[in-house]
Amino acid sequence: MISMLLRVLGDRYARPVRRTVALMTMTAVVEGLSYALLVPVLRALFGDAPGDARPWLVAFGAAVAVYAVLRYVSDLSGFRVGTTLLRGMYYRLGDHLARLPVGWYGPRRVGEVSVLAGRGVLQAMSAIAHLLGPLVSACATPLTIVAVMLAFDWRMGLAALLAVPAVALIQVRAGRATAAADAERADRDHEAAARVIEYVQAQPVLRAGGRTAERFGMLDDALRGLQRASRRSLVSALPGVLGLTLTVQAVFTALLALGAYLALGGDIGAADLLAILVLAARCADPLLSLSEIGGKLRGARAELARLDAVLGAEPLPEPREPVRPRHHGLEFDSVVFRHGDRTVLDGVSLSVPEGRRLAVVGPSGAGKSTLLQLVARFYDVDSGAVRMGGADVRDISTDVLMSRIAVVFQDVYLFDGTIEENVRLGRPGASEAEVRAAASAARLDEVVGRLPGGWAAHVGEGGELLSGGERQRVSIARALLKDAPVVLLDEVTSALDPVNEAAVHDGVERLVAGRTVVMVAHRMRTVRRADHVVFLDGGRIVEEGAHDELLRRGGRYAGFWELSTNPVPAGPRAEARP
Repeated sequence: MISMLLRVLGDRYARPVRRTVALMTMTAVVEGLSYALLVPVLRALFGDAPGDARPWLVAFGAAVAVYAVLRYVSDLSGFRVGTTLLRGMYYRLGDHLARLPVGWYGPRRVGEVSVLAGRGVLQAMSAIAHLLGPLVSACATPLTIVAVMLAFDWRMGLAALLAVPAVALIQVRAGRATAAADAERADRDHEAAARVIEYVQAQPVLRAGGRTAERFGMLDDALRGLQRASRRSLVSALPGVLGLTLTVQAVFTALLALGAYLALGGDIGAADLLAILVLAARCADPLLSLSEIGGKLRGARAELARLDAVLGAEPLPEPREPVRPRHHGLEFDSVVFRHGDRTVLDGVSLSVPEGRRLAVVGPSGAGKSTLLQLVARFYDVDSGAVRMGGADVRDISTDVLMSRIAVVFQDVYLFDGTIEENVRLGRPGASEAEVRAAASAARLDEVVGRLPGGWAAHVGEGGELLSGGERQRVSIARALLKDAPVVLLDEVTSALDPVNEAAVHDGVERLVAGRTVVMVAHRMRTVRRADHVVFLDGGRIVEEGAHDELLRRGGRYAGFWELSTNPVPAGPRAEARP
């Protein structure tokens, strides 16, 4: 548990954790030793001179006071370290998630990461603050008491010592018996969380389909599965709890019988027997708490294992000796990219000279958006190379590469904040005049002028308080403010009304002026402005050339152009019957 915790947290936090564990262990040992003073106290009280118990009572009180101080300090240290680790874990997890390739975020990752970043991290890190102290006390205090019992009477001590392997064996077996059930319950928990998120996101579709009064079958199944898994987890834990309880009670009964036998034979005094039985009874409470602590620790360990797996996911490697691009032209050299078993791009080779515009067109699923993602290094190619300024993007540091690229996607995500804060993401240190100029060029100032609050207007989570066209203007203003020499556009007007489309087109024209541009075009009117056009289909370049040249050839591009500019009319309506 501790080794996994330190591995998840990294070397930075190893020393305070070890110091806290050592302090908790010392506290537990002092607690056990303080009970040793009960033996001379009881001897004196049941002897011929009860008054002799006074100094031992004072010593016992002093020992308890020392234990109380150590317990306070160790608990405080545990809480402080736990809080520090929690904050550090969130930072480390966030930094790591930001460096993972986009392909890592599969369909189930949203629910998994949301549970992990919320309850998972909190449960794992709370082990230091809430579970580590009781665990150390439940282990170290009984062992110390057993050592004290051995010192006063080796026979009683040895009998108590025989219980140690039995308790350890029960705990190990209980952990193994519940491991599968706990893992299933955690998986069901994550699946249910993913289904809840899916259910919330699918509300427009469900309501449009008139299914608001129905239950969501997949969510119900996930919740029922979670209920069954939780029940199995509880049932699997019962044998361990009962076994530990029976073992502790049996050992105490055996000590009582042995003590009575020795006392009747005159081998041990009544006061010593009573003191040893008091010590044995004091061992029972922490031992019995091992079942509850063990269950919580298994849960924390499971979350730690998931954190370890996420943190073990390999990010895209950074170059050891990064190079800087000599210019801002782009080149795709025999690029092959696979996603799972599917080949998305197969031997794509093309170049985009600095300051020129490349338009990529083709049917859905042809690999158009993947080209943009490879330039931005959201993924690495399987073979071939993507170069900027003659340098492989894998040999350029991430900071340098992203500083030279502005990306405007079709689906714009805005953070819950003001319009100005979302625009400033492009360049946080920009002056107010630069922000206003970028907004004016993107015609975002028209949106700001009609919103209550102006620049301080909140956009809501994901930009839900703005329309699609308004969000797109924010995205273009952000890209303009960044002022990067390479611009990647994933058709930004395909779902806009004519007014917003015209405004966005004006902003795009200002954005791409004088820059190297790769644009994915769904609406063909944007293609005319490109210097070079590539038609992709099935991950391969089918045709390429200038717009007018491709139209004259009468090939795939010309047919695509004809369909986009002259849509196929609907079939004739059936005549109404008299």
